[in-house]
Amino acid sequence: MTTEFIPAAKPIIGDEERAAVDGVLRSGMVAQGPQVKAFEEEFAAQLVGGRECVAVNSGTSGLHLGLLAAGIGPGDEVIVPSFTFAATGNSVAITGASPVFADIEPDFFCMDPASVEASITERTKAIMPVHLYGHPAAMDELLALAEKHGLMVFEDAAQAHGASLDGRMVGTFGTFAMFSLYPTKNMTSGEGGMVSCADAETARRVRLLRNQGMEKQYANELVGLNNRMTDIHASIGRVQLMKVGGWTEARQANAAFLDDNLEGVVVPPVAEGAVHVYHQYTIRVAEDRDRVVQALREEYQVGSGVYYPIPNHRLTSLAPYAPGLELPETEKAAAEVISLPVHPSLTQEHLERIVTGVNSLVKAGA
Repeated sequence: MTTEFIPAAKPIIGDEERAAVDGVLRSGMVAQGPQVKAFEEEFAAQLVGGRECVAVNSGTSGLHLGLLAAGIGPGDEVIVPSFTFAATGNSVAITGASPVFADIEPDFFCMDPASVEASITERTKAIMPVHLYGHPAAMDELLALAEKHGLMVFEDAAQAHGASLDGRMVGTFGTFAMFSLYPTKNMTSGEGGMVSCADAETARRVRLLRNQGMEKQYANELVGLNNRMTDIHASIGRVQLMKVGGWTEARQANAAFLDDNLEGVVVPPVAEGAVHVYHQYTIRVAEDRDRVVQALREEYQVGSGVYYPIPNHRLTSLAPYAPGLELPETEKAAAEVISLPVHPSLTQEHLERIVTGVNSLVKAGA
């Protein structure tokens, strides 16, 4: 009997999502329309305390448009973490501004406020933390830094739908925040992103930028892009929005089981006052990480991920922005992290096999 492989991530698309897409196709309105508007309103009400939201065609587009709407451009610097997906730094660079890479703190893999403050120059315009793996960044300290130095704050909340800090939802701290709706995120629209905006003018500018710079057809107010979400994608997102709360509870329960049963590794701590939504359940393995990853797959049929093995400041594409930069905590995390399956489709047998595999391999020295 072949053992079922446990994937690191597993998008959940059910009959309700299929029916919603079919309804849009039958309607004949497949581009941006009433489904997008409804999705924006429902996402705003459920996940960001009613802040105005703008749906776009990808998370990266959301970051890009948010930065443009906030006036970021050539000559500016935006401080970002290096330990994240490249889209964070890319979105700054594509505006013509320069990403400046800060180190992370070791516990939660998020931006270290001390490293941020050391990175501020006369060209710094904003700080853009990432709520990595679903854990909120240290927003209280980062907001205090921003106020002290007269900077804006933006949020990369790509992985953090429903996370919060001291009762305040992520996506409600900055001038704008971006949530990704890629298939492997905690909820999906098939592909897409959502931009949460602090004020009506920011939202209006994002709407203009996503639609060729126009609100009224052929009355282009500024140079824009085509970054619209379709009603097809929004219809999927609306269904997923009704399910994401239950999925988050399942992720948290799975994480609690792993916390209680894994041995010989550093399990992910949760900051006081934080609600972690476990987009990833990321452990640290001090020695021979890559062998553990390989053996989990080959010997136990357990998939895992390494997010992220090459920090942004070491990537060929972004290294020119960071010549000679040393970020010790980022480098250490990149060498040690493994993200184990934590998604809602896991069974008790899956969880027990994950624990058995990790504990056995670590005890044996992989």
